Amino acid sequence: MPIYLFKMKRPIYSILLAASVIFSCSKSQKSKLTDAQYAQLTEEEKRSSEHALDGIVVEDERIELTLFASEPMMINPTNMDVDDRGRVWITEAYNYRSHLNPRNPTNEEGDRILIMTDTNGDGVADESKVFYQGNDINAALGIAVLGEKVYVSVSPYVYVFTDADGDDVPEKKEILFEGVGGVQHDHGMHAFTFGPDGKLYFNYGNEGKGIHYADGSPILDPLGRPVNSETHPYREGMVFRMDPDGTDVEVLAWNFRNNYEVAVDSYGRMWQSDNDDDGNRGTRINYVMDYGNYGFKDEMTGADWRTRRINMEDSIPLQHWHLNDPGVVPNMLQTYAGSPTGILVYEGDLLPDDYHNQLIHSDAGPNIVRAYITKPDGAGFSASIKNLMNGNGRDNWFRPSDVTVAPDGSLFVSDWYDPGVGGHAMGDQERGRVYRLAPHGVDYDLPKHNYNNIESLVFLLQNPNRATHFKAFMALVEKGEEAKETLETLYADGDSRMRARAFWVLTKLPEGNNFIQLASSDPDPNIRVAAIRASRINQLNDPNFLLRMAEDENIQVRREVALAIRYQKNEDVWLKLAASYQSGDRWFLEALGIAADGFWDEYISAYLANKQDSWMQIPEATDIVWRSRSSQTSELLGKIILSQPGRNNQRYYRALDFQEPSSKTKVLKSLLASAPEEDQLIILRQINFDPTSPDRELLSLAKKTAGDIVDDRDFLDIVSKYGISDQKERLKSLVYQSENNRHSQMAAIIYASLYGLDDIKNEFDTGDQVKIVTALEKFGTIDNENMAKLLAQYYTDESKPVEIRTAAMEAAKGYNSEPYLMELAKAGKIPADVLPIAQKILLSSWNGNLRAEANELFGDAAGKEYDMAKLVAANGSVENGKTIASNYCLACHKIGNEGIDFGPGLSEIGDKLSKEGLFNAIINPSEGMGFGYETQLVKMKDGTEFTCIVNSKTENDLIVKLVGSSEQKIYKLDQVESVTQLDESLMPKFPLSESELVDLVSYLETLRK
Repeated sequence: MPIYLFKMKRPIYSILLAASVIFSCSKSQKSKLTDAQYAQLTEEEKRSSEHALDGIVVEDERIELTLFASEPMMINPTNMDVDDRGRVWITEAYNYRSHLNPRNPTNEEGDRILIMTDTNGDGVADESKVFYQGNDINAALGIAVLGEKVYVSVSPYVYVFTDADGDDVPEKKEILFEGVGGVQHDHGMHAFTFGPDGKLYFNYGNEGKGIHYADGSPILDPLGRPVNSETHPYREGMVFRMDPDGTDVEVLAWNFRNNYEVAVDSYGRMWQSDNDDDGNRGTRINYVMDYGNYGFKDEMTGADWRTRRINMEDSIPLQHWHLNDPGVVPNMLQTYAGSPTGILVYEGDLLPDDYHNQLIHSDAGPNIVRAYITKPDGAGFSASIKNLMNGNGRDNWFRPSDVTVAPDGSLFVSDWYDPGVGGHAMGDQERGRVYRLAPHGVDYDLPKHNYNNIESLVFLLQNPNRATHFKAFMALVEKGEEAKETLETLYADGDSRMRARAFWVLTKLPEGNNFIQLASSDPDPNIRVAAIRASRINQLNDPNFLLRMAEDENIQVRREVALAIRYQKNEDVWLKLAASYQSGDRWFLEALGIAADGFWDEYISAYLANKQDSWMQIPEATDIVWRSRSSQTSELLGKIILSQPGRNNQRYYRALDFQEPSSKTKVLKSLLASAPEEDQLIILRQINFDPTSPDRELLSLAKKTAGDIVDDRDFLDIVSKYGISDQKERLKSLVYQSENNRHSQMAAIIYASLYGLDDIKNEFDTGDQVKIVTALEKFGTIDNENMAKLLAQYYTDESKPVEIRTAAMEAAKGYNSEPYLMELAKAGKIPADVLPIAQKILLSSWNGNLRAEANELFGDAAGKEYDMAKLVAANGSVENGKTIASNYCLACHKIGNEGIDFGPGLSEIGDKLSKEGLFNAIINPSEGMGFGYETQLVKMKDGTEFTCIVNSKTENDLIVKLVGSSEQKIYKLDQVESVTQLDESLMPKFPLSESELVDLVSYLETLRK
């Protein structure tokens, strides 16, 4: 019997009858199917666990993939951990987003935490038990099993379960943190992991917004500032660490989008993946530098990355992270399209040497598990990609949600298994898998650890499994001086990373600071890095320590010294570090900036002392001034700009945006008189201008300059900003041009604001029929009630040619125009020959209330039930689908260089969603709203209201995108009554026939890398 997606036969829980389920299968693996054989399988066969291994390609022939567990033993694993006994723990998500997916069945008892055990060592789980079940953990996104504590992340809470007697039944459940993001939000709290320093590390995505203790009190930074998205400099996703008991919480980095997990290596260095705004090919891997700003939103204003700015990067993946801005830490690696999930540092030795000490990462979007081979790059790192598991090309329901290392060094991968990758939707509730990766023929070695003997504990301290590492670390600290000698032996004779693990324990023993001093002179620079990190944790009180380390020959060590003085004024150390900076090492430049925060006035003055004006010819000095935030930086930037005419000064102009506004304006005004002529346009774009009290000098220059501006977008910006009305012909030519529809629409809106609708009506009444139709198409993109009324004069006038009336009717769409169209429809004032166009517009409206009215008025054309199995089995016309996409999708989505950048980009959507996922995204758009694209209802204090996408909110401004526009609009917060998130997507349910749906999806499937 086929299992129909979205219409489930029965809840999976009906066959999971007890807390313990016995399940077994043979480890022996049949020969893998060839591509041709796999293609011959039915959809039902491809989705079965019997063919799970056939759907995945292991790209390293030295490694064998086995199926450890699958449905019905477990389903929908969102996150996973492996305890020190080799048992696999997962959090399930049968009730994922149940409040937004009412069509999916739910389990009233709530979601589960499962423990799956391979009792006989054959690499296949044969026992499963429920550790905990409840609606309070529905769709948990993180689990960490550390000793008797189990940390479970399920926004807006973090729970800690305690199982002191080890019977796999928790005696208590406590709230560790609260107030972290929305309920069940994918961009909220994520998993915890153990670091080698005895700390727990964790993170949350950009829905986290802030973090509070269980009593509701906020977590504060060292300066007493609450750590939340409203407090500068903190923005968006963040990284934290704390002691295992929940105390001493520190914020370590910020301004990520959806940093799903953080991984920590034995030296204490942090690594993360981060997801872009869906569809923009900006997914990245970060080396996480302490106290770093990672650039998702504008540091100063909180503006979205799409906001036009000086020195804007030349491609979307780079623009996405503000990488040209001072104060943004670089990305280690861009992986372009993806939906990244679990990540770890593999410090075992079971897998081949290539993977030792490298990052391993699961990315659910492209159905892949990869290794990232890292190497030092100045004060930071670069990386290359090595694919490990790949479902793309065979089973694109393979959605790896996490990767974890077992005590024997084998790699476990959990598979959510779904036609989509989350967001707010789930297409399959009945399946889920866990795989094991190990060299061929290596059985699963079930550990039997001894935590009492010191030699055994030191051996276990080196285990690649975090749960084992944790228990050994804590036991050795408890042993104290008794463990010192054996730890010193490991520190002296072990390999580098295991020496580091011994070092961290030694720092916790009495006189631990002596080991920090010893490690600071170690021949291995990575051990010296660990020493500096430990000096911060232990609060080493040695005024000469960092000054000595600032002279270290290794740039990565000096980076750590810079980060170590973040909150302490230490001019001598900073100057020594700055003297070693070499231009081009952005990592080290940002470390210097992080160190100088709060002390820039003193540091920059001392740095430039005795250099006179020669510093302007020194690249290192101009870099440091570019990064600086002192009260004199604006003036210094102005000097650089004047000192190098003819060069590209945009980076220095952009740096002015990060200075105090009045000093920035003063410098820009002074540059008008003396800067090169080519810079005047930049100054006009960048300087503040108040049209209610215009600066006559600026206005005069803008009028003089406008006619000579070559770039069309620059021209539109200047004409709009300064209200220049003597460029009518060029503005009109931009309205009528066909190369860039976005510029055409912008030009039409500006034209209307400058010359009024009467002038536009003259365009509608002048010339031959072809010209009038073109005018209606171009100016009709203005979306407001006045234009709607003007267009109505043409499509309701039955004396006019049908071509003109049709063009006017087709232009009558738009969020702000359609209410008037509905008024006419309800009044029966739309002529019969253009009524079908009006019906299609209103039934496809982005306004949910209008859609409901249209369905009642015309019949629920968009509410029909589709036969999903029939749709999936059908093949359509790609060419017809492209036309349908042009008619419907491009109004709000980008496909390649075409369309409007309003909703998620679709350029590579065929890689991200399966065929089933594509159908569901179109048929049920509210179930799969991407984060950052949710519908927001804004009510203004003057009584007006509108729906939009909120890009960001600053202390003073609400920055939004209105439906069907790629441009942002700014509203003052003191004029806003409320902002409310709605459950209904702005994307309408288009009234498409089954054949049109099939054609559209056939085309969307071709949109791949």
